Amino acid sequence: MRQHSGIGVLDKAVSVLYAVVEHPCGLNDLCTRTGLPRATAHRLAVGLEVHRLLARDNNGLWRPGPALAELATGASDPLHEAAAAILPRLREITGESVQIYCRDGNARVCVAALEPTVGLRDTVPIGSRLPLTAGSAAKVLLTWADSELQRTILADAVFGERALAEVRKRGWAQSAAERASGVASVSAPVRDAAGTVIAAVSVSGPIDRMGRRPGARWAADLVAAAEAIHKRL
Repeated sequence: MRQHSGIGVLDKAVSVLYAVVEHPCGLNDLCTRTGLPRATAHRLAVGLEVHRLLARDNNGLWRPGPALAELATGASDPLHEAAAAILPRLREITGESVQIYCRDGNARVCVAALEPTVGLRDTVPIGSRLPLTAGSAAKVLLTWADSELQRTILADAVFGERALAEVRKRGWAQSAAERASGVASVSAPVRDAAGTVIAAVSVSGPIDRMGRRPGARWAADLVAAAEAIHKRL
C-alpha cells in the first residue's frame, strides 16, 4: 500500500500522478484508478497540468509532464549514482539488457536500465511497474520482504515458498518465460549500507541466448555487480 502523509489534497494529487505514470489516461480511467470523485480528479489533473507535472498527448490523455523529468534531474540518489557506475560494465559483460528494480507496494519499479547496442533485447523502460508475481527480480524483492506481503503475493505468483527459500540460500534468482514469453532473467539483491535489501539488479534477454537456466551463466556476475553497488552505497 502507498503511504499517506495525512495531508489530504497532497495525497490525492500524488495518487493522480501515480495513476498517470502507470499509463496515460482520460478522466474516466483516472477516477477508476484513484477512486476520486470526477470533479476532484479533474481539478487536480488540470492543476498538475498547469505546473507541467502532467501533460496531454495527441489523444487528449494525461501523461507525465516535462517538469517531472526536470525535477528528477536535480535529485541526488545514491542508488542511481551507483547504478550509473556499475550497469554499463554489467551490460558489457553479458551483452544483454540490465535493470535495477525497487519494490513499491505490491509492485516493482524499474529505476535504472541499459539496453544492448545490437541484437534482440528485453526492453523495460525506466518507470515501468511490473508485478511481484513473476520474474527473477520479483523473487529477489519478495524473498526479503515481510511475511505478510509474501503471503499476499504468493497467492497469485507463478512460484511458491520453495523458490523464495532457494533464493535466500544461494543469493540470486533466475526465471524463464515467467514475466514474458521467450524472456529469461537473473537477479541478485542490492543491499544498502545497513545490509537491508533495497533493490534487485537484473540481466534479461531472449531465452534463445540466455537459456532456460541463465543463472549457470550469469549469476556470479550479477552477485558481483550487486556487491559493487552495495560498496558504493
